[in-house]
Amino acid sequence: MRGLGLRSLLVAGIVWAFAALPAAAERARIGIVKTSSSGHVFIAVEKGYFADEGLEPELIPFDAAQPVAIAVVTGDLDIGVSALNGAFYNLAGQGALRLIAGQSRDIATYQNISYLVSNRAWDAGFTSVRDFPGHSVALTQIGAPAHYALGLLAEKYGFGLKSLRLVPLSSFPNIVSALAGNQVDAALLAATPGLAAFDKGEAKLLGWVGDETPWQIGGVFVSTSTADGRPEFLERFLRAYIRGARDYYAAFSGPDGKRRDGPTAPAVLAIIAKYVGLPSATLHFGIGYVDPDARLDIADIERQIAWYHAQNMLKANFTGADVIDRRYAKPLRR
Repeated sequence: MRGLGLRSLLVAGIVWAFAALPAAAERARIGIVKTSSSGHVFIAVEKGYFADEGLEPELIPFDAAQPVAIAVVTGDLDIGVSALNGAFYNLAGQGALRLIAGQSRDIATYQNISYLVSNRAWDAGFTSVRDFPGHSVALTQIGAPAHYALGLLAEKYGFGLKSLRLVPLSSFPNIVSALAGNQVDAALLAATPGLAAFDKGEAKLLGWVGDETPWQIGGVFVSTSTADGRPEFLERFLRAYIRGARDYYAAFSGPDGKRRDGPTAPAVLAIIAKYVGLPSATLHFGIGYVDPDARLDIADIERQIAWYHAQNMLKANFTGADVIDRRYAKPLRR
């Protein structure tokens, strides 16, 4: 009996010891493009916000937004955090993807997507956003986020997209090389690669999309099977993600919501610089807007879908209600 009692105590001790061990973190494969617009994701990783939720984040970088959506559908990623584009809307409209939060928006006073012009085009008189007609413009792909932003500019200033020669070049580095070599006249580029090209004298900066045509640039999206089957995983992800967004907003936004550095800006810039590979001094001039609660501008999502339909880039008929998962997404209140 005594031996049995000792064995029982020993077994109980082993069970208690295993129960006391921390649970293994759940891997979260997150697709991103390495720009300042992903800064809140970098903050959440660096400050341990994902770890606090029992998640082990694995950041997988891409050179453009379109492949992120495809990788989420194929199962190579659990979550995509990138700009929205024709590929995303095609897949979402067919029921494969769901939008669960916002990533970044282009609004006035912030520097998210830049208008850049080659040195040769600048010298020839291309010195204003009104001068786009008749020129070649580089994009990553037809239907890329920059394509939509260019469509908004064309609508604002009354010129047709057919007056432009659009040149798809697959990636940001390819676009920078084409600008530097005067192979294209202009491009719309995320601030991070755009400012790097400007700093090196490889292109001229015309201005910022947010000052001309504000819009919802990016979002957080998952496969429909993940949205339906892993709600607890996504809720933990979003809690950590929003903590990072609030830190980002506090660092770079004033009480009126306009761009202004707060006391934490230098530390937050250092985190983002570490992940995107730019000096903080350069990155400081390319900070886009991130909503502190990761809210979505649903009205603009509807406008984007209508625009892509009008360009005959979408295969299915659908609306924002078909792609935005309201179990997770928070709408922007205007």
